[in-house]
Amino acid sequence: MLGGACATIVMTLGGIIGTTLAPDPAWATLPITCFVFGQALATLPAGLYMRRVGRRLGFMAGSLFAVAGGLIGTVALMMARFDLFLLATMLCGCFQAHIQYYRFAAADLASPAFQPKAISWVLIGGVAAAILGPQLVIYSRDLLLPVTFAGSFLTLAIVASLSFVLMTQVRGPAIGMRTSSGGRPLGEILRQPRLLVAIACGMISYSMMSLVMTAAPIAMLACNYGVSDAALAIQWHALAMFTPSFFTGHLIARFGKERVSAAGMFLLAGCGVVALSGVELAHFWGALILLGIGWNFSFVGATSMVTECCRPEERNKVQAVNEFAVFGSVALASFMSGRLMSAFGWETVNYTVFPMVLLALMLIVVLIVRSRTVSSPA
Repeated sequence: MLGGACATIVMTLGGIIGTTLAPDPAWATLPITCFVFGQALATLPAGLYMRRVGRRLGFMAGSLFAVAGGLIGTVALMMARFDLFLLATMLCGCFQAHIQYYRFAAADLASPAFQPKAISWVLIGGVAAAILGPQLVIYSRDLLLPVTFAGSFLTLAIVASLSFVLMTQVRGPAIGMRTSSGGRPLGEILRQPRLLVAIACGMISYSMMSLVMTAAPIAMLACNYGVSDAALAIQWHALAMFTPSFFTGHLIARFGKERVSAAGMFLLAGCGVVALSGVELAHFWGALILLGIGWNFSFVGATSMVTECCRPEERNKVQAVNEFAVFGSVALASFMSGRLMSAFGWETVNYTVFPMVLLALMLIVVLIVRSRTVSSPA
């Protein structure tokens, strides 16, 4: 929850602050891109570090990135330094890279049957983060006047410090589980069709969510809606991303990982349909809510498939590769979102979703057919 709140602060304020600090308005969303880039950049090192020292120490180290990012962000705002602010958001992204391993830590401890539910319960923390993050922004934005929002980044550093302190109290295998360095070579593991489909679905679901979510506030402002309308839309989107986690695990247990992931892809396509149906406030909010639910189903399903494709001693390196691939694609999507929006408009952003969703659905269908063929008697 605390880690998610830090991310929500950056995602809420990154573009707004970028508008005031960037030397060119076209670079206003660059802080968000740097945040995602930092997440992608730190994913592999975070996984390797946790493999060496364990989960708990890895998560503690991640918290320090956010403490540094919050403090540097505070200084950057006081000095009106755009370059320092980009560094701050990138460091916060490094923290987020560590946070993403929470769901894998939960899955490592759960029985195979309970793994989807364990992952879902970790993501439930995002519900609280979706509420806590914006509230922290509202109540801390003027703490260090006359520099607006400097107090918000100081608050981010405090929240990250609290996360560090809490992690020091965790004992036993719950977080600090070590794994041996054995297992199959990474190349052999990655040749599994099921793992490749799982990684691809995770990349598509997260990158398409980022593509639309990043462009939505800009599109809403272009349609003469207020900042408050856009902020509320993003908050409902964030709630839609994580609230289904209360029952996504149950759906996976009943219908299977592939079907739930496919259902999420259909919802992502539904987001595009609603967004292309008009530019009323209801269209934006409805599209973003579908986008959030679709992301939850497709991403939790894909993550669950990843966890079953490796042995215990292989988990850290496989998870690191998966995280790097997913968040590398998200970084690219967040960068391309602004470009597509500026060059072609909101409609083109949403049209981009359809071929990517179709690709994911085709991969899932092939995987299901192949599984049935292999399991059927000769």
